[in-house]
Amino acid sequence: MTAVAPLEKTPLERYVAPAKPSLVGLSRVGLSEKLALIGVSEGARKMRAQQIWHWLYVRGAKQFDEMTSVSKELRGALDAHFTLERPEVVAEQISVDGTRKWLLQLPGEHEGERPHQVECVYIPETDRGTLCVSSQVGCTLNCSFCHTGTQRLVRNLTPGEIVGQIMIARDRLDDFIAAKDVPSDSPRLVSNIVMMGMGEPLYNFEAVRDALHVASDGEGISLSRRRITLSTSGVVPNIARTGDEIGCMLAVSLHAVRDDLRNTLVPLNRKYPIKELLEACRNYPGVSNARRITFEYVMLKGVNDSLSDAKELVRLLKGVPAKINLIPFNPWPGSTYECSDWEQIEKFSEIVFNAGYASPVRTPRGRDILAACGQLKSETEKLSARERLALRAMAMTD
Repeated sequence: MTAVAPLEKTPLERYVAPAKPSLVGLSRVGLSEKLALIGVSEGARKMRAQQIWHWLYVRGAKQFDEMTSVSKELRGALDAHFTLERPEVVAEQISVDGTRKWLLQLPGEHEGERPHQVECVYIPETDRGTLCVSSQVGCTLNCSFCHTGTQRLVRNLTPGEIVGQIMIARDRLDDFIAAKDVPSDSPRLVSNIVMMGMGEPLYNFEAVRDALHVASDGEGISLSRRRITLSTSGVVPNIARTGDEIGCMLAVSLHAVRDDLRNTLVPLNRKYPIKELLEACRNYPGVSNARRITFEYVMLKGVNDSLSDAKELVRLLKGVPAKINLIPFNPWPGSTYECSDWEQIEKFSEIVFNAGYASPVRTPRGRDILAACGQLKSETEKLSARERLALRAMAMTD
């Protein structure tokens, strides 16, 4: 008898904070608490926290010495106890279509332990720049068509490590506009965030929530919640919490219209079947025609791409304000699936569109560097120490 893979993986490790923690990812309250630890008076904490917040999230300061509006004495105390460290870029790949993928090593690892790494992808478009952010080292789930799902789950990311990916992208793209001699209303290069990288965000809910609060704060990174999308494979108990506590746009990795097939493609379905998942979507706080839920549907040849599947998809989503993203399958080494033929994708899309749903076919981006949907995986976990050092040296020379 073939063994059935568990629905969820158990984290192999826990985060261990470094002796000098980074302030990246902290809220104003969190910054105030850190200031209290180094003796800043209660009356001064709110003002000092706001100053640090501005330097960190508006101007993109990387060192405390850059914070010229903060007293030299306080800068010295901050430097003695904390850092402004972001993840380290170990390698950068740039696709022929302009997509960038960064392999990031997370700060705070103890000497002798294996470095923890995640991948983060930036997708430039004519009207926006979308950053695909990871929420876990590895992934909780075992979705059979997803490369990331073949990776072990090492641990959850902290709020600082999630926000750190945004900071790194803005660093690399020179996107901290307040630090430049340009108008403050200049277009943002990182204008949209999608929690669609490595990991299942709703199995790291509190950290993702806290990180997205920092990202959406109007006096800092200042990304509209309507420009932040969280994608879930269907962790039903946390869907309502996402609407209530984060208020961002929701995307659901559906990929099948029958429980028997979805049990194989997205094994979490055995715990939260389609009917239960769609009921949670109908009740998502704030859902409306102006704030539609995106349903992601990967097109797998001969598996889920029949015209009867398209008609059933329309029937299932009746009454749900929705957009349906059809995703051509992005191949990865060892996968047994094939992408649906383009003619079949167009026929499928036509049925969905004629039923009144927007049904864009997502243009694959970054396939040549394994940066497309479902392709993320920290390949360097297989590399030797010498190879990892070589990659890091290449990144430092960019």
